[in-house]
Amino acid sequence: MAKTLRFLLGDQLNIQHTWFQEQQNDVEYVLMEVRQETDYVRHHIQKIVAFFASMRAFAEKLRQEGHQVIYWQLEHPEQKGSLIENLQHLIQKESFNKFEYQLPDEYRLDEQMRAFCENLSIEWQVFDTEHFLTERHFLQHFFKNKKTYLMESFYRQLRKKYDILMEDSKPLSGKWNYDAENRKKYKGEVPIPTTLDFRKEVSDIVQLLKNQEVQTIGQIDLENFNWVTSRKEALQLLDFFVENNLSYFGTYQDAMLQEEPFLFHSRLSFALNIKLISPLEVIQKSVAHWEQNQEKISLAQIEGFVRQILGWREYMRGVYWAKMPEFAQKNYFELENPLPEFYWTGNTKMNCLSQAIKQSLNTAYAHHIQRLMITGNFALLAGIHPDFVDEWYLGIYIDAIEWVEITNTRGMSQFADGGIVGTKPYVSSANYIDKMSNYCAHCFYDKKKKYGEKACPFNSLYWNFYEVHREKLSKNPRIGMAYRMLDKMEADEKQKILNQASHYLADINAL
Repeated sequence: MAKTLRFLLGDQLNIQHTWFQEQQNDVEYVLMEVRQETDYVRHHIQKIVAFFASMRAFAEKLRQEGHQVIYWQLEHPEQKGSLIENLQHLIQKESFNKFEYQLPDEYRLDEQMRAFCENLSIEWQVFDTEHFLTERHFLQHFFKNKKTYLMESFYRQLRKKYDILMEDSKPLSGKWNYDAENRKKYKGEVPIPTTLDFRKEVSDIVQLLKNQEVQTIGQIDLENFNWVTSRKEALQLLDFFVENNLSYFGTYQDAMLQEEPFLFHSRLSFALNIKLISPLEVIQKSVAHWEQNQEKISLAQIEGFVRQILGWREYMRGVYWAKMPEFAQKNYFELENPLPEFYWTGNTKMNCLSQAIKQSLNTAYAHHIQRLMITGNFALLAGIHPDFVDEWYLGIYIDAIEWVEITNTRGMSQFADGGIVGTKPYVSSANYIDKMSNYCAHCFYDKKKKYGEKACPFNSLYWNFYEVHREKLSKNPRIGMAYRMLDKMEADEKQKILNQASHYLADINAL
């Protein structure tokens, strides 16, 4: 008699998958908490707890729907520590004669599962996760024979394919992109909605991690663990977002406010990345709500949100599968410096970094501009090796799975790929940070000073970055203005700025 083992990773919790449409007596599902996954990078404790809580809830949901489920917790007596050893043991012990799994989203797991199956003596089969809006290599084929990728053309193709915000094969209103209208500082014009409360009892998982001596970063308690861990909660969060946040998401998506970590952001990324909900249902729900409330929600708001999911999310995944594993080794600027100690504590006099890092340590979350223009911006200006930046981002954020983390970090944030993801480095002086936040108003450093006592480090490091990397960047048409300004500086003024940067870089942990 056929006996099939179906394996699910912790980010494959898609109850709508065709696997689960009917109960089969000859099929058993297996999910496993393993040290291989808790230890390949040091994760935020809330990230591991959220994964384990979600996996356990999903296993219980499958059982309730009549499926046979094997679930190994971290302390299971037969644990071997790795997925492969566990699966080998289970297949042999339970005499399974067929093995099935879904395509992993991470390159390392994809390679691991492929090698495992090629050595199996039983029949095996791999399935799509049925989650993304493009297949793995769609972007690679779409840009075939092109020297560079352009997210905008990719995004437009998907808008057409899925008929989203389209009319007669053209974008509504005749305009594809409202990004220029979605960059406003928040000044209290409208109230910020109170976030939904998903706090729950997770002390058993926290104790398990402690007992097993799993090394983590960040903090957790009942006050700050507030993440969805089931499809029901994810759908509630989606409803809350479209009802309360969508009206202002686009306008303030780049704004930063030290008293408000979430602003109008959806907080759906973790639920999306472990597949509790699908990108298409998030988009369709949001667009449907906009269609019924156009007097309150502008086209710019809904387009800004759609672009994040249909555009950037799918685009980053496409780049990942087109460029791995080489992408993980890219270091365009040949940077070598270690990560400053304050990235692990938030103890720095630079208020923007202190706020963004402490928020990340406390909640396992920061929105995309905090990641790109605060922590990422400083890391690039400070010459940090992209390996260290990757490790930090992959560990500290609840939604960080390599396919989306590394393309955003090593690509867009650090420009370590030399321009595959973005067309220019995303660096700035204090001027941008002050323009988009209230951080500078509460800072030890003076946002206006480039050198001298209490001069903001971002200012001198910004100009130092362009001077040091002139050979690689001066011909980039998108940053010609920076070099024109640099070259117009008085020689004495320029030298003072560069000296200030050298002073800060020599003792970066003292900032």
